[in-house]
Amino acid sequence: MSKNKISFKNMTSRLGTLAALLLLCVILAIATPKFLNPANLMAVLKQATSNALLCVGMLLCLITAGIDLSVGANAITVGCLMGMLKNMGVNNSAILLLVALFTGTMIGLINGLMLTRLHLPHPFVSTMGMKSVLCGVALMIVDSKMVSDFPEGVNWLGSATIWGGFPVGFLVVIVIYIIMHIFLNRTALGRSIYCVGGNPEAARMSGINSANVLTFCYTLSGFMCALAGIVLVGRTGVANGTNAQQPYDTDAIAACIIGGASFMGGKGTMMGTMLGALIIAVIRNGLTLLGAQSDIQFIVVGMVIIIAVLIDVLRGQMEARARRLAAR
Repeated sequence: MSKNKISFKNMTSRLGTLAALLLLCVILAIATPKFLNPANLMAVLKQATSNALLCVGMLLCLITAGIDLSVGANAITVGCLMGMLKNMGVNNSAILLLVALFTGTMIGLINGLMLTRLHLPHPFVSTMGMKSVLCGVALMIVDSKMVSDFPEGVNWLGSATIWGGFPVGFLVVIVIYIIMHIFLNRTALGRSIYCVGGNPEAARMSGINSANVLTFCYTLSGFMCALAGIVLVGRTGVANGTNAQQPYDTDAIAACIIGGASFMGGKGTMMGTMLGALIIAVIRNGLTLLGAQSDIQFIVVGMVIIIAVLIDVLRGQMEARARRLAAR
């Protein structure tokens, strides 16, 4: 398949995702006038920020045909770690932030090493186990209590706004997504990530060290989890260990799949993932405005994930059929 055909297919997929986002916004604008309120739209961007950050690492893992189910628990754990340090009398924002970033990154590195050095069968198993461990750790280090009153420097990324209400955190997300887009498409390591996920045998024959590539992806995922955890602490004002069980991981997976990534690996773009994260945020915000209870929200988001996976499967079948016809 030529490069032009691939580019056209990617553009068509992104336009379809954008159309779905716009249609969803129109429906919610009709259903509730509050949706188009500028303050509410800024709230949507604030809500999308943490998920969009988690999606960066999740996308890299999915491109390699893997997955990271510990992203949400990782984010909450680093927030609780900052809460524990605060309870111990540490109020220096720089120290708290550096410890959070280091810890989240190390958790990601451990996930990568379990896959590439311990040779566990699939990251689904190892990261699910890590999620369970982190859920317990998050509760333990804060004694199952909420911690609040963090220093202003810690809260800044998740609470600060500019230009009359635009979230600084989402501005950081835009910058990160631009950098990651360039990285994935213009660097040798970025192209290696796609190769490892799309054609492992070709990656091996090309001399690509798949173990190092995978370790890098999960380590970067851990770093992005730490950033997301810092944003969550700033947005909510608290560190709460019980939130480690919230479906942050499923929201990130859904956003990536909606944006064009595949569980089979080798696919996914930063632009599509951004649109997917916005769709998830709009759905959750719209359901809240419509007065839907949490159980209904779980059901709706779960259905969105099922539909996204179904689309991924159908997309793969159509591409396989097209390849067979082209080979005749």
